[in-house]
Amino acid sequence: MRIDLHGADGLNLAADVKGNESAPAVLLFHGGGQTRHAWGTTLDVLSADWHAYSIDLRGHGESDWAPDGNYSIDAFAQDVIEVAQSMPAPPVLVGASLGGLASLMAIANAATTDIGPIARALVLVDVAPRVEPAGVSRIVEFMTGNLEGFETLEEVADVIAAYNPNRKRPTDLSGLKKNLRQRADGRWVWHWDPRFVSGPMGSPDETRATTYTGNRLVEAARAVTVPTLLVRGRMSDLLSEEGVRELQELVPHAEVADVAGAGHMVAGDRNDAFNDAVVTFLSSLD
Repeated sequence: MRIDLHGADGLNLAADVKGNESAPAVLLFHGGGQTRHAWGTTLDVLSADWHAYSIDLRGHGESDWAPDGNYSIDAFAQDVIEVAQSMPAPPVLVGASLGGLASLMAIANAATTDIGPIARALVLVDVAPRVEPAGVSRIVEFMTGNLEGFETLEEVADVIAAYNPNRKRPTDLSGLKKNLRQRADGRWVWHWDPRFVSGPMGSPDETRATTYTGNRLVEAARAVTVPTLLVRGRMSDLLSEEGVRELQELVPHAEVADVAGAGHMVAGDRNDAFNDAVVTFLSSLD
């Protein structure tokens, strides 16, 4: 079911929700430049035992664009806080890349104010306070390289295949429309606010937070006390083994699932293996 949730600054955030309303909630926050459709079958799998939400971040998908172009990490984190507080009890936060950083900052920001705990557990998907510059640069090039859009879906598929050569190029391109919108001139453009990468308060890439928040992400990780799982794509060029070890030092109780055959887009590259790791972790919670 498609619904709207309330984020910060009066923004509406589009979400798909499935599962029993009386079950504990789990919130899925995608990576920068993606939409709520990036999780494959994860929403369906989780809905068997959880009240699962897949949410478009501000400026992405069908969620509202920020009128002031505020796509700072704190703005995303405040959206996470607002949505989490709307749940009957603290939910599990599952965040990929930008969604993970926003969830991490949300937990820390809430803990240092009168808001208090906002999460029952945290799942970080291929992101940590330390990320690799080469992987960041590749994301920057991908996101800023085609802001003028595409004439055909075939062009879109070619660009995605070049960025992620390990994933099979789809023969049916209609699914790409979930991440695109068609302008009046017929060109296909990404389904996110261009100010996310080019505006005065935007981000040139989804991991700019590590540059601009610096030690804040480290301190945020140190403040995490809820059960935590890090799911890493073994072929990721963004999160290295060194980055994983640093997170384990910052969050000693964190569990790690290393998904073979997956890159940075873990849920898309190896959806079944990703689902298994998350379900196993959630099943261990009290």
